[in-house]
Amino acid sequence: MTDDPMTRLAAISPLDGRYRGDVAGLAGYFSEAALFRYRVRVEVEYLIFLSRAPSVGFVPPLEPHQQAALRLLYRQFSDDDARAIAAWDRRVNHDVKAVEYWLREQLDRLGLSQWNEAVHFALTSEDVNNLAYGLLVREARDLVLLPALGKILERLRDLADAEAATPMLARTHGQPATPTTFGKEVNVFFSRLRRANADILGVKLTGKLNGATGTFAAQVAALPKVDWVRFSKAFVRSLDLEPVLLTTQIEPHDSLAILCDAVKRANNILVDLCQDFWRYVSDGYLFQAPKPGEVGSSTMPHKVNPIDFENAEGNLGLSNALLEHFSRKLPISRLQRDLSDSTVLRNLGVAFGYSLVGYQRALRGLDKVTVRGERLRAELAAHPEVLAEAVQTILRREAYPEPYEALKALTRGRELSLELLHRFVEDLSVGEAVKAELRALTPEGYTGLAEQLARLRDEQAFGGW
Repeated sequence: MTDDPMTRLAAISPLDGRYRGDVAGLAGYFSEAALFRYRVRVEVEYLIFLSRAPSVGFVPPLEPHQQAALRLLYRQFSDDDARAIAAWDRRVNHDVKAVEYWLREQLDRLGLSQWNEAVHFALTSEDVNNLAYGLLVREARDLVLLPALGKILERLRDLADAEAATPMLARTHGQPATPTTFGKEVNVFFSRLRRANADILGVKLTGKLNGATGTFAAQVAALPKVDWVRFSKAFVRSLDLEPVLLTTQIEPHDSLAILCDAVKRANNILVDLCQDFWRYVSDGYLFQAPKPGEVGSSTMPHKVNPIDFENAEGNLGLSNALLEHFSRKLPISRLQRDLSDSTVLRNLGVAFGYSLVGYQRALRGLDKVTVRGERLRAELAAHPEVLAEAVQTILRREAYPEPYEALKALTRGRELSLELLHRFVEDLSVGEAVKAELRALTPEGYTGLAEQLARLRDEQAFGGW
């Protein structure tokens, strides 16, 4: 992808066009060139691993400087290298075989021709591909996706702390309900997203190296005395992947499906956040800092629209649609294999890309907003009926007969003022101390433990239970 603006304008996918700058960090993991590079990495590491196994025998040991030279082939993989492999691919119409032929050329160039026949020894293409995808997905997750989520978590934590004591009217079923604080509501999202983040990080991606139908047939035929099960497990673990021994030709993609589901859950939490914050902007709870020069409407000059939350919601929805398809489709393959997973896997970067755009837009939206505390307090004060819950609960403590029904008759379907509520209290057959307790109730003060909950970071330690 060049920097020519027309190249982006002509792109079919917005990820390669309008959002190219947002997702550029993923190109090193999900582009075709990146997939070539990861395949080279697997082939090189496999060759080095063979050379270190005395039981293999026919592969001479590689000196440390030779190993270092081989590793430079993927660590310094260039655009020209990608073009050269692509040229081989056009010639042989097989992308993994193209990597093998290119790698043989590099061994010749490095004076390592005697190792040529050890390149891709006894492997099926899927042995290389599944390990390459395992590596690139894990590194894209750890180095791009999770850091982007981490920035959102930091912003939510700071916002929860800053607004921990800011009271606001809550709504259940869209109607006024027991007050909360803005910080507590934000901390709900922080806590949910932190758990989702941990689930994403906790997925251990798997890999296999066991031949054309998962039987180690070629390996055993060529070198029957080698413990190929042990070799396979050791090699896969050397790549920091979890080995799977029982497979067909393809690694079953179950761990990848788990990861897709985990990312989807995180995205759903962010969609929930974006919709709530959109509503907070609509209700005037949040002020959005206008960006100089930006236009909110082609006809209404006053508009400052919550476009970042809307954009995030849309892109996260696109990502989830793909992630859902991946988790349903990828674990399914006809008999020992079919190629329907191959073309689907090439779109992993699209799903990650839309997630990344969503994360960045959600963060941008969060960075723009300021809480309008006075507006929140004014609205809360206008709804004293939310104290009905507190009054009836205190009266229950005092064994007052049917307090819920009494408050229901007073408040349901009518506008209530503090004055009316206080007159109700005066007529109650309870002691003066209880009446004073009830008169002291205010909507702003009826937030329970919301302020402490807004600052809560360890749910297990809270309250000493």
